[in-house]
Amino acid sequence: MNILVVEDDPRVADFLLRGLKAEGYSVELARNGPDGLTLARTGDPGLLLLDLMLPGLSGLELCQTLRSEGRHVPVLMLSALSNTEDKVNGLRLGADDYLTKPFAFEELLARIEALMRRGREQRQRASTLQVADLVLDLERMQASRAGQPIALTAKELAFLELLMSAPGRVYSRERILSNVWGTNEDPLTNVVDVYVRRLRAKIDEGHAISLLKTVRGFGYRLDAAAE
Repeated sequence: MNILVVEDDPRVADFLLRGLKAEGYSVELARNGPDGLTLARTGDPGLLLLDLMLPGLSGLELCQTLRSEGRHVPVLMLSALSNTEDKVNGLRLGADDYLTKPFAFEELLARIEALMRRGREQRQRASTLQVADLVLDLERMQASRAGQPIALTAKELAFLELLMSAPGRVYSRERILSNVWGTNEDPLTNVVDVYVRRLRAKIDEGHAISLLKTVRGFGYRLDAAAE
């Protein structure tokens, strides 16, 4: 699993990177809030270790922004502030857990493992996917936006489910072809582009916020973030 660490203290950051890599995790590091937000949006973190006090954008603001965009990556907030009010604020703004510095590395690993288990259980129980006002009912395989049903073909539904399963994650054409069509080669040269146009017409047309976005040179993502 890929863990994104957002920490501006060089000693703590080095400690976390070395320790987590030794445990077999893939780790990315951001040293300020804006860089952390960019990596959380464009990467594919399975978990976010987020310092509370960050330059440029606080941990609370970063977490609140991710949640407002429909991103459900588990967030473990780290802070030297141990009073109850700070913990409550972090949890209310979308953090899944809160660990006070200094902490034992064994406790950090236990918290990470608990969040991973909780995430797996929630995904197994989930019967719907939602990004902003776009909802996909996985049991009935029906989509709606702002409460209005959207008629989609089987392939369009499969495409939409892939994008909604990880809001903000950028999917390349190759990854889309592999997951939706079961091939790494484009049989119709532009089938992905055709389906992107179809989905945009059905889920975005007539709405103030466009959810399906092109990331030039990389692929496509679906989220409510402003472009």
